[in-house]
Amino acid sequence: MEGKNRTPEFLAKNPAGGLPVLELDDGSHLAESVAICRYFEGLHPEPNLMGKDLREQAEIEMWNRRMELNLFGPVTRAFQHTNPLFKGRLQQFAEFGANQLEAATQQLKWLDAQIGSKPFIAGNRYTIADITALVAIDFGTQMAGLKVDPALKNLNRWHQSVSSRPSAKA
Repeated sequence: MEGKNRTPEFLAKNPAGGLPVLELDDGSHLAESVAICRYFEGLHPEPNLMGKDLREQAEIEMWNRRMELNLFGPVTRAFQHTNPLFKGRLQQFAEFGANQLEAATQQLKWLDAQIGSKPFIAGNRYTIADITALVAIDFGTQMAGLKVDPALKNLNRWHQSVSSRPSAKA
C-alpha cells in the first residue's frame, strides 16, 4: 500500500512491480500467482489444486481464467480507477472504474448461475479457481466497493463454505 513494490530493490526482483513474488533458495524469483502455485504444486502434488490429469487440468484452468479475467480483472480496475491510493500512479478514470465495478457485479450474477448446486466452482472439489474467486470477491468487497447481493444464494453458499476453510481463515 506504500508503494514499496515500486522501489529499485523490489523491481530488481520483479521488473513488472507486481505482487506476489516468491524468492527461491537459489536467490532467483518467481512472480505471478498462478506461476507460484504451479511451482508449489510441482513440489507437493497432493492434494492438487490444478488437476490430476489433462482433462481436469484444462477444466480447472478454464474456470480459473474466467475468475481472473471476468471477475478479478474488473475488480482490480475498479479499485485502481476509484481509490485515492492510485492518484498520481496512473491516470484514473472514475467512470471507467464504476463501469468495471458494474461488470464485476454482473459477473457475480453469472457465477451464481454457473455454480448452481455444485460445491465448488470447477466441480466437486476445491481448486485454484475457488482461491482466485474468493480472493477477488473478498478484495472487491473490502477495497473496491463490490457488493454481493444476498439473493445470489448459490454464490453466497459457496462463499460461506470456502471462507470457512482453515486456509481461508489463516
